[in-house]
Amino acid sequence: MHVTTLEWIVTIVVIIGLFVFDFFAHVRKPHEPTFRESAFWYSVFVGLAVLFGVFVMLKWDTTYGGEYFAGYITELALSMDNLFVFIIIMSSFAVPRQYQQKVLLIGIVMALVMRGIFIAVGAAAINTFAWVFYLFGFFLVYTAYKLMKDHGHEEESEKNRDSKIIATVKRFLPTTEEYDGDKLTTKIDGKRVVTPLLLCLVAIGFTDLLFALDSIPAIYGLTKEPYIVFTANAFALMGLRQLYFLIGGLLERLVYLSYGLAFILAFIGLKLILHALHENTLPFINGGEHVNVPEVSTAMSLGVIIATLVVTSVASLLKTRSQDAEKHTADD
Repeated sequence: MHVTTLEWIVTIVVIIGLFVFDFFAHVRKPHEPTFRESAFWYSVFVGLAVLFGVFVMLKWDTTYGGEYFAGYITELALSMDNLFVFIIIMSSFAVPRQYQQKVLLIGIVMALVMRGIFIAVGAAAINTFAWVFYLFGFFLVYTAYKLMKDHGHEEESEKNRDSKIIATVKRFLPTTEEYDGDKLTTKIDGKRVVTPLLLCLVAIGFTDLLFALDSIPAIYGLTKEPYIVFTANAFALMGLRQLYFLIGGLLERLVYLSYGLAFILAFIGLKLILHALHENTLPFINGGEHVNVPEVSTAMSLGVIIATLVVTSVASLLKTRSQDAEKHTADD
C-alpha cells in the first residue's frame, strides 16, 4: 500500500478540521446535548468512517479496505471500554453535565495524539525488528488475561489509580475544589489555581496513555499499514463524544463487554504470535527459520470480531433483563 506524503497531509488536515468543527459547532458553548443531537452527529461520523473505508477499497484494494474495517470495528469496541472509564472519572470529579463535552473532546484529541506517537513508534519497530510481533502478541494475551481477572473491579481500580495521580498533581500545583464554569484554571485571592476540570483531564490523559498501549498492538495485529492504523483510530475516536451521551446508561448493561474485549485481544494476540512464527528470524526458534503455521486471514478476523461483539451484547442485555425481572418480582 503506497500512500504519498500529500495524501498523508490531506488526511491529517481533514481529521483536524473535523475536530475543530466539532469544537466550534457543539462544544464551545457549554450545554448538555440532547439524545437527538447526539444520535444525528454520531450517525454522521459513522457515515464518514464507512465512506472512508469504501474510498480505501476503491483507491487501493479490497484487502486494505477489509483491514480498515476490521481495525475500525476493533478500535470502536475498545473505545467502549474508554467510555466506561470516562464515566467513572466524570462521576468521581462530579463534573457538571454541561461541561463534560469539553473534557471529552480534549481527552479524545489527547488520545489521538498519543496513539499517533505509538503508531509511528510501532511502525518503525516493525520495519526494523520483525520479532516485535512476538512482544505485541504476548502483551495482548497478557492484557486479555488481566481484563478477565479484573472484571467487576474496574471502577474500584480506576478510582484508586486516579486518586494517586491527582494526589501527585496536587503536590506540585495549587488546586481548588470549586468549578468556575468550564475554565481549567481560575484565580482565588489573586492566585492562579487549577480547577477540578483540569484535574479530571489529567486523569483522562493518563487513562488514554494506558489504553493506547492496548489499542495500537491490537490493530497492528490486523494490518501492518500505518495509514490504516491511524485513520481507523481517528474515525473510531471521532464519534466517541456523541456516543458517550448516546449510550452512557447502556454501557452499565453491557455486563459481559470485558469478556468480549478480552477474547478479541487474546484472539489478535494469538494471530500476531502465529504471524511472528511465520516470519520468524530469531535464531533460538526453529534455528532462525520460518515456522510453517497457519495464518489468520483478515476476513476471518473481521468475522470473529463482529461475532464476538454481537454475542457479548446480546448475552449482556439478556442477563440484565433477567436481573431486572427478578428485581421487580422481589419488589412485588
